[in-house]
Amino acid sequence: MAFIRKRGKSYYLVHNVRKEGCVRQLQLASLGRRPRISDQIIQVVTAKYPFVRVDWTRLRQNASHDFVQPMLNSSNYLQDLLGQIRSVHLDIADFQWPAFEVLRERELRAQFATEFRLLRGTLEVKLGQLKKGRFTSMQL
Repeated sequence: MAFIRKRGKSYYLVHNVRKEGCVRQLQLASLGRRPRISDQIIQVVTAKYPFVRVDWTRLRQNASHDFVQPMLNSSNYLQDLLGQIRSVHLDIADFQWPAFEVLRERELRAQFATEFRLLRGTLEVKLGQLKKGRFTSMQL
């Protein structure tokens, strides 16, 4: 059965395999610094390792409960998240639409538009939560 393992600052989806009398860990997928089990990860792992039994529902629940919740209380994690937000902010600010319009790939342009809309929606939800929470005295 597959499970999530942390090595250093990154998380991996692994599965134990017995080979020549020794137990070895087979790395099914790299999940990054925050363990997320996306539909894309499920498709890749299922296609590449069809013989491995994976309880995706349990893994998704464990990832959000066992790994993500403790990180939200970690000052280091929050500082890292703040740095990532600043980096993404600068990347988006530097993004040039005219250069992007030269691309003929409509699907890629549509994906950008969708992701920007999702980002705007997520930011609106989070700012709304911030206004309703204890931080109502902050200037937004």
